[in-house]
Amino acid sequence: MAGVWVFKNGVVRLVENTSGAEQPSTARRKVLVFTPANEVIGSYASLECRLMALGWERYYEDPDLLQFHKRSSLDLISLPIDFARFKSIHMYDIVVKNRDSFRVIDM
Repeated sequence: MAGVWVFKNGVVRLVENTSGAEQPSTARRKVLVFTPANEVIGSYASLECRLMALGWERYYEDPDLLQFHKRSSLDLISLPIDFARFKSIHMYDIVVKNRDSFRVIDM
């Protein structure tokens, strides 16, 4: 995973290198799996449904991000509004904040 860390509006984000020339041809695509149902998350609609069932609430503050917050914690999940830009770094953020419910696997 190559990229540059960017600090903007008090938030640090990794901007991944989208150049296909630098990634190996044998790179595998990573997917997010909801482990209780063994379901591959293929859209934000299914992800939102699973997160809400786990107690996460949707924030509508930033039109450029899909954000979820859990009242019982300080955690915030911020995702790009376009599912095509949903990368492995976002998947691992979800896994870290929901260890018993999600995992990332190579497809």
